[in-house]
Amino acid sequence: MIKGFKEFILRGNVIDLAVAVVIGAAFTAVVNAIVSSIIDPLIALVWKPDENGEIGIAVQGLWGEVTFPISDLINAVIAFLAVAVVVYFVFVYPMNRIKERAAAKAGVSPADEEPQLPTEQELLVQIRDLLEKQKV
Repeated sequence: MIKGFKEFILRGNVIDLAVAVVIGAAFTAVVNAIVSSIIDPLIALVWKPDENGEIGIAVQGLWGEVTFPISDLINAVIAFLAVAVVVYFVFVYPMNRIKERAAAKAGVSPADEEPQLPTEQELLVQIRDLLEKQKV
């Protein structure tokens, strides 16, 4: 029973999905707090907030001034990259290393796992040979 559970967990996609969901949700709050308390003030040093408090590039439109809130975009990009880096280096990379070591211990090389597909030239030769057999 334990062996079956271990095989299920080490299957790959289960670990990746579980880690991404749990750590992504937990770490997002931390990243958002860091971005709003450090990055937003840095952006505010460069751009003056408009009357609504939005930081961004102000453009005069037909019905008044419009602010493109680039701070929201910068915050989202930084948050995404931070969560992705942490999930990869803390969970995905070590799990891949564990799988490689387990495969090496079992005597299975990565080349053995993936079947080698024939090249385009080999396929064309096979098609030619089959067509010649049909003529006879």
